[in-house]
Amino acid sequence: MRSLLTRLDRRTFDLIAAREWPGAQRVLPRLTRSANHGLLWFGLAAGAAALGGRPARRAALRGVASLAVASATVNTLGKRSVRRRRPLLDPVPVMRQLTRQPLTSSFPSGHAASAVAFASGVAFENKWWGLALAPLAASVAFSRVYTGVHYPGDVLAGAALGAGAAFAVRGIAPTRAQLAPPARPRATAPALPGGRGLVVVANQGAGQRTGPRPDRVGEVHGVLPHAEVTVCGGPGGQPLAEALTEAAERARELGGALGVLGGDGSVNAAAAVAMRYELPLAVLPGGTLNHFAYDLGIETHAEAARAVEGGEAVAVDLAWFGAGAHGEGRYFLNTFSIGVYPELVRIRERWAGRIGAWPAGVLAAWEVLRTAEPLTLRINGERRAVWMVFAGNCQYRGLGLSPVRRHDLADGVLDVRVVHGGRLARTRLLVAALTGSPRSTPVLGEARLSRLRLSGLPQGGTVAFDGEVTSGADELMLQKEREALTVYRLLPDRPAAAHPSLPE
Repeated sequence: MRSLLTRLDRRTFDLIAAREWPGAQRVLPRLTRSANHGLLWFGLAAGAAALGGRPARRAALRGVASLAVASATVNTLGKRSVRRRRPLLDPVPVMRQLTRQPLTSSFPSGHAASAVAFASGVAFENKWWGLALAPLAASVAFSRVYTGVHYPGDVLAGAALGAGAAFAVRGIAPTRAQLAPPARPRATAPALPGGRGLVVVANQGAGQRTGPRPDRVGEVHGVLPHAEVTVCGGPGGQPLAEALTEAAERARELGGALGVLGGDGSVNAAAAVAMRYELPLAVLPGGTLNHFAYDLGIETHAEAARAVEGGEAVAVDLAWFGAGAHGEGRYFLNTFSIGVYPELVRIRERWAGRIGAWPAGVLAAWEVLRTAEPLTLRINGERRAVWMVFAGNCQYRGLGLSPVRRHDLADGVLDVRVVHGGRLARTRLLVAALTGSPRSTPVLGEARLSRLRLSGLPQGGTVAFDGEVTSGADELMLQKEREALTVYRLLPDRPAAAHPSLPE
């Protein structure tokens, strides 16, 4: 059986070598050289990370991780376990042959493994991007036979290893689709076909650090043509708070819903207004980071529009902080922090896209801990010296100083993380960050609470919440308001019953 497969493999190789492939001679040798050492795929990943948004960066990272696993498997196991000579080049036209011939074992094809691994990894994040890469990956794999450096069987084995590597990476690091936030608790919200009855406030300045300002009205009407849109922000624009209040009053008249297009700060302001007017909220991600929208499972305007049109919604928790349990305060959807955490996040996110999340976290921890001084305050009555106090609205995934995202937006808890001061605290925390085991150090404390009291805060101190910064009081209370806000999001299993909708 083995000799039969070997003869078939060589016969197929000879047929490919003898055949004329129009246009291939100018393209495939160059393509196969461009894929040496994964350079083609690393270049595509770097371009996607630099020019794309968070979904593109995530797809690029998964593709590169899959490629790395495939390459390691081929070079450490594949080529050492099967010693196969490279094909004889006699039947291959000289114009096709590579100037520098590889000397390693022919089985399996590392180029094919890397190509399929990268395309498959990207496809697990976005099937359309993966399909777009499939012809390129197939061309790279075929080029190895066309140029005479591999038998077809080598390429097929490499492709299988590449696909297996992508599946292995997905098993270790599940995709967002696998870790979609649970669609609970479900809430009642009107179905608004075409966005009829939805009043959207679009923040013109959200997410725009450089370049021309986007057409916010066009963005909304592209997916919800009947929605009413108010643009705020930018030079001479209406203030956000004023625009949200007017939009909420209009939405209540229509019996519809309030919408917001902007970043986390805009969504935070809209959530408070929606709660006050007892309106469901539609979130269209339009900022730089869009943490709440992404944790909600909404990455595109089209996904938000489908949820609005179908009347699909859930109830989510809000967190509140203020002076005393009943004093004037503010809501936060994502995070609250005092101390050095805002600076740590700023540094980490500035470098994460260039060097990866873990190295960026280490760099941020080193820079912040090198220059910071601890604060002295009381946490639930206990006096502490701390560098920072972080509180997340619901539990975050990710250990220690690197909370990443939330799986459940209605779990009823504050995710509290405290970096304590003390003897050799800087060194111990940095070692924990380097070893990837921040929970092993007593410098870092973590708890899941429903209420947190901070007192003895320094005069003139600041607190950060949802990307905004404000001055803090001498004493602050943080607490949860469970299932306080109704937001639109796609549900994985749509019920057969019709949703209430507005008349046409």
